[in-house]
Amino acid sequence: MLCVYDITPELIDPVCPLGVGWRQGRIRIIEAGMTDRHRGRLLVVAINFAPELTGIGKYVGEMTANLADAGIDVRVVTAPPYYPTWSVQGQYSGFWYSRETLAGARVYRCPLFVPKRPGGLMRILHLLSFAVNSLPVVLWNALVWRPQVIFVVEPPLACTPGALLAAALCGARTWLHVQDFEVDAAFDLGLLRAGWVRRVALSVERWLMRRFDRVSSISERMLARLSAKGVNPDRIAYFPNWVDTDLIQPLVCENSLRAELGIPEGTEVLLYSGSMGEKQGLDLIVDVARELEGRNGLLFLFCGDGAARPRIEAASRGLGNVRFMPLQPLERLNDLLNLATVHLLPQRADAEDLVMPSKLTAIMASARPVVATARAGSDVAQAATRGGLVVPPGDPVAFRDAILRLMGDAKLRQDLGRAGRSYAVSQWDRNVVMRRVLGDLDACIAQK
Repeated sequence: MLCVYDITPELIDPVCPLGVGWRQGRIRIIEAGMTDRHRGRLLVVAINFAPELTGIGKYVGEMTANLADAGIDVRVVTAPPYYPTWSVQGQYSGFWYSRETLAGARVYRCPLFVPKRPGGLMRILHLLSFAVNSLPVVLWNALVWRPQVIFVVEPPLACTPGALLAAALCGARTWLHVQDFEVDAAFDLGLLRAGWVRRVALSVERWLMRRFDRVSSISERMLARLSAKGVNPDRIAYFPNWVDTDLIQPLVCENSLRAELGIPEGTEVLLYSGSMGEKQGLDLIVDVARELEGRNGLLFLFCGDGAARPRIEAASRGLGNVRFMPLQPLERLNDLLNLATVHLLPQRADAEDLVMPSKLTAIMASARPVVATARAGSDVAQAATRGGLVVPPGDPVAFRDAILRLMGDAKLRQDLGRAGRSYAVSQWDRNVVMRRVLGDLDACIAQK
């Protein structure tokens, strides 16, 4: 990738994607192979975006880069990067508007309220702050730039009224992509109380969703939930999170990350990597680590950040077989995933139909087995059984026994890892997914 800096005093661009900070200037990214933009104009509205390394922001950034490389003229209305640390990163500001060019797109950053403790009311205010502050930018782009498709990523659902209004002003087609069912999750996870508030919220959600020309989500169960909410099946599309199977693949050479981290040879690593929120149910790993503390040669490694990390660190204090480390940059991700003897993927039972953990795609692409918690028949269970063992949520005994079974059977680990890799390549390869999405997007533009 060639990064060309075109300095213009009228703009404030916080950071170069290659890590060089600029207080003033415009950063123009020229990617090898990028074609002339002629296929259409796409406006993306998403609270999370590059350079976030995990979660929704990672996928929206990669999607944007792929579409731009395919000839789509893309603009993005987003917030400053803040996830999963829940603090605005680098030289970005949560108080001002700014503009930069990143991932092949013109990117507008809008002010954002980022709570230190993102629960309940604070999380709602956080999402509403982006919806309100991004609305003028969305409407301005609709009137001046006139996109042909407006693509909204949920959460936050609160952005959908403004996107529908903007589309009406410029005659654009509309696409809602559901990464999380935030309304269902807020009540099912106990962040908000049920009752009449839930009935009203779900009614508003259904009304909004039915007004989009295309509604997509990331798993079969989530597609079924869209249908149950009244979305016309002809408008529903499968748009799973993907994995770059060229970047993530089994290592055949020595893993340098083990030496850098000072992990002795022969120590088996049980790895959890990704966001650390309440819906992940990470207490289960701590419970098993405490039970297995006397077993030599096992290291439970947590890699990532999130609102629940301080509590999980406190719960594991004093355990000699538990270690925490920060998220790793993209160029070290394959080393990290291959560091694991076994990957751990706990998840609360009340969240498994509301989200599909994106980390599962990379885990299986690394050809390392996983122990996941999920109910039989769920999307997580159906996918994870292709490359690992699945046990009921919240059952530390079953979780421990599955871990010990894999630790004691090298052939089983190898067979499951190989099968998981094969499944990831066939189902989640980035080129396969993006080719299908690009076809859907071309169809939306043609209909416009």
